[in-house]
Amino acid sequence: MTWLVTGGAGYIGSHVVQAFGAVGLGCVVLDDLSSGHAEFVPEDVPLVRGSILDTDLVADTIVRHGVVGVVHLAGFKYAGVSVQRPLHTYEQNVTGTAHLLEAMSSQGVDAMVFSSSAAVYGTPDTSLVTEQTPTTPESPYGESKLIGEWLLRDQAVAAGLRHTSLRYFNVVGSATPDLYDTSPHNLFPLVLDAIAEGRTPRINGTDYPTPDGTCVRDYVHVADLAVSHVAAARALAEGRPLERVYNLGSGDGVSVREIMTAVAQVTGVDFEPQTAPRRAGDPARIVASGELAARDLDWQMRHSLTDMVASAWEARSSH
Repeated sequence: MTWLVTGGAGYIGSHVVQAFGAVGLGCVVLDDLSSGHAEFVPEDVPLVRGSILDTDLVADTIVRHGVVGVVHLAGFKYAGVSVQRPLHTYEQNVTGTAHLLEAMSSQGVDAMVFSSSAAVYGTPDTSLVTEQTPTTPESPYGESKLIGEWLLRDQAVAAGLRHTSLRYFNVVGSATPDLYDTSPHNLFPLVLDAIAEGRTPRINGTDYPTPDGTCVRDYVHVADLAVSHVAAARALAEGRPLERVYNLGSGDGVSVREIMTAVAQVTGVDFEPQTAPRRAGDPARIVASGELAARDLDWQMRHSLTDMVASAWEARSSH
């Protein structure tokens, strides 16, 4: 039983592939390596270099490897940049998903786990986000992920697609030093790169209505996230019913200043962060409940904030 992992050479995708391997489930990776890394894919896992926009390539990969389901992580993931590149974002995340679904349908593959995002919620007006919180995305990226969910919903009606969408919050850490976050926009890489290069990390906004004045966000360890992808795939393979969407959140927030403190403790570099004004559009707090995922997808917070920072620092220091 082989699962196709699109985007499986990326930071999150490679952890998902590793989690599949840990339980003896076969994978094949499809990735155009625009932001992924071939060396992130295990040697015993086939890597097909190409785009989900290439319907024939996807269909051929499905046939060639006996694919029974798809974990779809491929996409353009930079929310801020998507405002400047909306057409590219929609092509990769919406048109690409449509082509992928077309290839799956043509080959009779009817199971998909979709990588969605907390960006579908925009700036929620609640202290704890649930799956019932209104979706009001504020970027082309967030909009594209919500449309991806709609495509799956509509394909379920039209062709019997069995599916679920996992809405990620802030994914951090590493399961192994060989796999790490190379995003130029995410907080952990930015802070750890600054420390490694002798620069002082910066906090944007210290006057929010939060306990220490800095933004509160929901951070989850990438290894925990990967386990729940495997659980979702297994549930679909076994015909067990799943919710249409799940939040993969901790239920508890961490402030930017708390992260800075943890970084100083883990790295042994004593620093006082620089402070700057708020960035436009940054909400004070976004934290999500993971109760439904805990019930259905083996979702647990197995790692502390210190674990998250330490594993990310070890991976950063190893390359």
